[in-house]
Amino acid sequence: MDFKGSDTIPGPRTADQLPHTAQAAVKIVIVGGFGVGKTTMVGSVSEIKPLTTEETMTQAGIGIDDNYGSETKTATTVAMDFGRISITDKLVLYLFGTPGQERFWFLWNGLFEGALGAVVLVDTRRLEVSFDVMGRLEERGVPFVVAVNSFPDAPRYPVEELRTALDLTPEIPIIECDVRRRASSKDVLLTLMRFLHSLALSGALT
Repeated sequence: MDFKGSDTIPGPRTADQLPHTAQAAVKIVIVGGFGVGKTTMVGSVSEIKPLTTEETMTQAGIGIDDNYGSETKTATTVAMDFGRISITDKLVLYLFGTPGQERFWFLWNGLFEGALGAVVLVDTRRLEVSFDVMGRLEERGVPFVVAVNSFPDAPRYPVEELRTALDLTPEIPIIECDVRRRASSKDVLLTLMRFLHSLALSGALT
C-alpha cells in the first residue's frame, strides 16, 4: 500500500523514541492487589506518556472486587499499564503494570512472559492480598522485590516484622516508597536491578 500526503502514518513522538545509546532492554512487571498504586507508579516514573487501560468502575464490581482502603477509587486497570524508563544511557526498562482484581488475573500469564523481574507493591492495611501475587511469581520463577507503598492512614511496621508476616526469605529486598514521587519509584526499580544483578553474579538468575 502506498501512503502519500495526509495518509502517511506518523512515527513516534520525539519524546517517545528510544534513546540511540540504548543497548539492552529489560521487561519488568509491577504487581499487587487492587488499588495498591501500580498505575500511579508507572505514571510517575515513566519517561514517555504511559499507556493505561483504565475503565470507570461500575456497580458490577460490588461484592466481587475488594476495594478496602480504596473506597474513593473511581477507575481501574482492566488489561495493563505500560511505561518506559532509562536507568542508564545503555539500559532501558519496559514497565508492565498488571490489573489488581482477581477476576483479571488470567491476563497475568501473558504479562509475566519474558519478564526478568517484578516489583510487588504492598499496602500494609491488607497484606493478605499479597500472598497470591507472590505465589504466582514464585511459581513462574520470576525474582521480585517488595515495595511498601506509604498510604497516609496505613500502619507502619519494622522491616523484619513485614518479612515475617509476608513469609519472605532473607535475601528478598523490602523497601518503603511513595509511588506518587518519581524519585521514590525509581529507587524501587534500582533496588530491583541491584537484586537481579546479585542473583546473576551468584548464578541464581538463569
